[in-house]
Amino acid sequence: MKKTDWPIRWDLLLRYRLIETIALWEGRLTTNHICHSFGIGRQQASKDINTYLRELAPGNLVYDRHLKGYVPAPHYRPVVTRGNVSEYQDLLARQQNLSNTFEELDIGLPDSTVVFGLNRVIAPETMRAVVAATRHGRQLKASYASLSRPEAVEGILEPHTLVCTGNNWHLRAWSDSNREFRDFALSRFHTAPTALRQKAKHTSEQDEDWNRNVTMTISPDHRLTAAQQKIIALDYGMKNDRLDVDTRAALAPYVLSRLGITLDNHHPDPLIQQLELTNPDQLGFGSKRERALKAVAGHS
Repeated sequence: MKKTDWPIRWDLLLRYRLIETIALWEGRLTTNHICHSFGIGRQQASKDINTYLRELAPGNLVYDRHLKGYVPAPHYRPVVTRGNVSEYQDLLARQQNLSNTFEELDIGLPDSTVVFGLNRVIAPETMRAVVAATRHGRQLKASYASLSRPEAVEGILEPHTLVCTGNNWHLRAWSDSNREFRDFALSRFHTAPTALRQKAKHTSEQDEDWNRNVTMTISPDHRLTAAQQKIIALDYGMKNDRLDVDTRAALAPYVLSRLGITLDNHHPDPLIQQLELTNPDQLGFGSKRERALKAVAGHS
């Protein structure tokens, strides 16, 4: 894509996304939100709001003189966001991260906190090499250790996608020694890999599980009472006590893990388990089932 092909400058797109996120989830947007977030003047912030309303989403917001700010119109429709609460969560998380680094920073969001889990340690040198190899379709020479094989083994990988699974990063890559596509946790590269000059011979188009889409049917844990199941169904916006989640087969174990669902068994306490996968046999893991479990746990 040429630079001129993108219709909105990146800095403006970020400001427009802030406009939609604050207006939708807080119900009141002022120029202060934009000024404090991006370090711009009130005149420019006002221009951003007017341009958003004129060129992107006419009538999406209306000015409320009583609240002294913009509020979502009754027919509001997100244009540069999806209207998901996770976008507001991401905004709060960024504020918290920045505030922890710059103590005097205040972008005018309400008192809030985001709970962060422990992140795996990844060396910058490792990430740089992985990004270079993935971006340019090159081979990667790496020394990799796992719980099943604690002693690091050197080999050639051909990565096609870098995946973030929340608190960890892994690389989807062809393993020359195993002769198949596998997941490699970046934290398990104990020495920085090397991006080679040789072009990769295996690409994402040849990765069967990457290109195979699956639909996982999620339901409240059947061991819960009917009243408890109804609460869980409402939590996730289920219809008829089920929620269909579409994903790549290669990513399905990670999606399930983030929902607290394991492929092999239930937690003894349904109040902790809460959700269950009702169609495990349709995921098509077959003999790869054990490896999929190990990949999520970071064993492979």
